[in-house]
Amino acid sequence: MWGNQILNQVLLVVIGLSSGVVVAGGLFGFIVSLGVVSDLADRTHTGHMVLLYEDIIALGGIVGNLWYVYQFQFGESVVMLGIFGLFAGIFVGCWTMAIAEILNVFPIFIRRGKLVRAVPYIILGLAIGKGAGNLIYFILGW
Repeated sequence: MWGNQILNQVLLVVIGLSSGVVVAGGLFGFIVSLGVVSDLADRTHTGHMVLLYEDIIALGGIVGNLWYVYQFQFGESVVMLGIFGLFAGIFVGCWTMAIAEILNVFPIFIRRGKLVRAVPYIILGLAIGKGAGNLIYFILGW
């Protein structure tokens, strides 16, 4: 009886940790493959600090996960809110910069893939999919 419960808990821990590592590794790999880190270093002329940037991104992911799992409370401090707002703004700014550079790829891909006539249908499909996903999430609570 106890052995079976312990085995189930150990299995859940292993699956949870493994899934978390895979998802986090995929996200950080995506960030690096988009070139966010190298573009940031290039624009700020701090190429010698790329490894530090990557370490800080990984540390931010780790701290964010710990904060989410253990739900640390800092009260209603204006200072903490300001610090969080600063870092959140930097994060969103970096993603915006990366996405803006990726958008330059779409016209080339569309021309080379001979998808010029299909572009309206692709956009419509993306919009319908996004709308359906939002309806399912917010209305049905899935």
